[in-house]
Amino acid sequence: MTHPHTPTTHPTAADLAKLDDKLSKRFIELDPEGYFIIYVDREAGLICADHYTNAINEKGLAVDPETGEPLCARGGNAKRLPTQTYKGRTAKELGMAITEAANPCPLSRFDHALYLGREFVRAETALISGHDYVQD
Repeated sequence: MTHPHTPTTHPTAADLAKLDDKLSKRFIELDPEGYFIIYVDREAGLICADHYTNAINEKGLAVDPETGEPLCARGGNAKRLPTQTYKGRTAKELGMAITEAANPCPLSRFDHALYLGREFVRAETALISGHDYVQD
């Protein structure tokens, strides 16, 4: 007898990608503690996460805390400097640097922490495989 929540067929990679695409389109509130730009430093063998502060305006948009101007998700805002750069050799080491060693922790939302964990694993996989990493 199968468990009532156990699927009877195994999902394909395409099925799971479709589910993730659907889940990525949901509304999420931004983390008032800021955001991270994640990248791989192949020469040093590290996964890096630059943290930037932001403010959230009345429309729910992330804005530069100094100017009040909306922040661009991709590109733009190049003049801003990170408040902190976190580095780790693995996704776990980087996650621990942010959630356990940083004081105060630059995260205030569980969904943001889960997203970062997934991205750190993707970056670690890219670092190991030699493939490019592009933050989702």
